[in-house]
Amino acid sequence: MNTAPRSRDTGETMQVQLSRFNLQRLMALVYKESVQALRDPSTLLIAFVLPVVLLLLFAYAVSLDARNVRIGVVLESPGAAAQELAAAFSGTRFLDAHFAHDRREVADKLVSGALRGYVVIPQDFEQRLALRGSEPLVQIITDGSYPNTANYVENYAKGVVQTWRAGLDVAAPAQAVVLEPRYWFNPELESRRALIPGAIAIVMTIIGTMLTALVVAREWERGTMEAVLSTPASVAEILIGKLLPYFVLGMLSTLGAAALAVFVFGVPLRGSLAALLLLSAVFMVPALGQGLLISSLARNQFLAAQIALFSGFLPAFMLSGFLYEIDAMPAPIRAITWVVPARFFVDSLKTVFLAGDIWAVFLPNLAAMAAIGALFFMLAKRATRKNLE
Repeated sequence: MNTAPRSRDTGETMQVQLSRFNLQRLMALVYKESVQALRDPSTLLIAFVLPVVLLLLFAYAVSLDARNVRIGVVLESPGAAAQELAAAFSGTRFLDAHFAHDRREVADKLVSGALRGYVVIPQDFEQRLALRGSEPLVQIITDGSYPNTANYVENYAKGVVQTWRAGLDVAAPAQAVVLEPRYWFNPELESRRALIPGAIAIVMTIIGTMLTALVVAREWERGTMEAVLSTPASVAEILIGKLLPYFVLGMLSTLGAAALAVFVFGVPLRGSLAALLLLSAVFMVPALGQGLLISSLARNQFLAAQIALFSGFLPAFMLSGFLYEIDAMPAPIRAITWVVPARFFVDSLKTVFLAGDIWAVFLPNLAAMAAIGALFFMLAKRATRKNLE
């Protein structure tokens, strides 16, 4: 007669135990996941070796600085003024001048890519110079297949000619206003100082999104994830236990990447280490949440890797402002960048490294990253609950 009530009471007790958050179960899951991560060589490679390789590539292989650009200087005029102008081209660190006396000597090199442009000092250079600006002094030809470099060559060549010509007007009155440009945050205009902080965001995206997606998908393939889901642990305990070790790996990778940036690549850290760690910790929330969501939807490692690549790595690389200015993008693409967590992280990293602790910039970015991360975790938890059912 009392069998049914006891059975009902037992079921209710089990439901209460399942719904209750248990710290001991959580620590057991964290320990299990940590041991599994330490035993997996691919996890350690992605967490500690890949960041070093990527930072080295972005520091030395990727450069937006236009220095020592190879150009030709065709000296057709034998006059002294033409000789002085040609010597001025060899005196700038931005141009690597190669001299010739005939255009045909440099035209083929421009086609082959050995030169990015050439400057022609014509035979009647002295006559043009005497006319005081009624005719152009030189001809500048650039390789339009590299638009940015072509603009650099044109601007640098014009600057050399203008500076040289200004030195000829010794008797000219001094200028009433002298402009001296000053560049904030990156006075040397070194692209490395802007690229390395953004590269840290790319590294964190790979560790958080791709590594989590691959590891959890691997467990679905091996069948161990079903075994974890069948335990008394709640969904929250399982999610936190799975992600906490990779959160720690991500933070350790951030510290290592920051140390490389400051002590090896010479990037200044004008902000505080505490602000850097806070920004990185909040960014790991959407990164890990996205990886967990991908693994919940795609239980195959190959498919999870492809989805993580297209939804995590590529948007972070292309749409975060890491390489390309967001303001220069079309309006529809700019709208998409608002849902890319790396956009806010890259902006914050450049600020903390190059400008300092500017919380007026940090706080909106922290709020945006936290909101996107909360959305990812809600979706991942919902997907995981369906699996439990």
